[in-house]
Amino acid sequence: MAPTSISADSALALRFLGVGNARASALGSAAAVLERAAAPLLLVDCGPRTLDDYATQYAGALPTALFISHLHMDHIGGVEQLFYRTYFEDRGRVQLFVPCELIPVLHYKLANSAFVLSEGGANFWDAFRLVPVGDSFWLDGLLFRVFPVRHSGYRAAFGLLLPGAFLYSGDTRPIADVIARYANGGELLFHDCGLHGSPAHAGLDDLLREYPPATLRRIVAYHYESAAAGEQIAAAGLAIARPGTAYTLPAPLPITADTPL
Repeated sequence: MAPTSISADSALALRFLGVGNARASALGSAAAVLERAAAPLLLVDCGPRTLDDYATQYAGALPTALFISHLHMDHIGGVEQLFYRTYFEDRGRVQLFVPCELIPVLHYKLANSAFVLSEGGANFWDAFRLVPVGDSFWLDGLLFRVFPVRHSGYRAAFGLLLPGAFLYSGDTRPIADVIARYANGGELLFHDCGLHGSPAHAGLDDLLREYPPATLRRIVAYHYESAAAGEQIAAAGLAIARPGTAYTLPAPLPITADTPL
């Protein structure tokens, strides 16, 4: 599946800022931005390189909305930097969407200090509008679904779905049951995939074994361990995400109060 250009209308696209795992800094911290009409709407994860790559892509701007999938530092290592830049430049502008189970641990990792500023007088959360997330959340008229994945503990990591448009797995082992339940509407499937799997991550052999051909054709693999590994994944027939690449998405499904969730 080849990436397509973003049109100038209101089409949605998902753009990757980085695609590497924790040891692949040359590929950028794994993070993506949902765009509407080429403008950034929602950043997914914020690793050590993410804000620099975001600023490069969007003319120096800061994100205004961030979803956090889990709390490993290659996915939240840029959030402290986001605090400092937001607190001094535009306090409270960033909506921070965090699954409820992650909020206490996130607090103790990043926010549990009386001196987040060396001079005191500020709380970490002053810089953000925290939105605790259960099964779903709204942003700019779009209803996103959130679901647990298989990564480093029970309900310790979560994926993101915009029904009809895309599923973003976050770090995970294969999740065939989740995809069958939540993403059976032709969504693009952006999936954790290294050349070699591990107890916490999917590998190429795992995906080829556990997903049927129709699902594999919808997958775009990211979070791989090196550029060479990515090329081997591509040679096996899967599409791979590359830094800076944007994928135009199918139209989201219409959601009303009567839609089963």
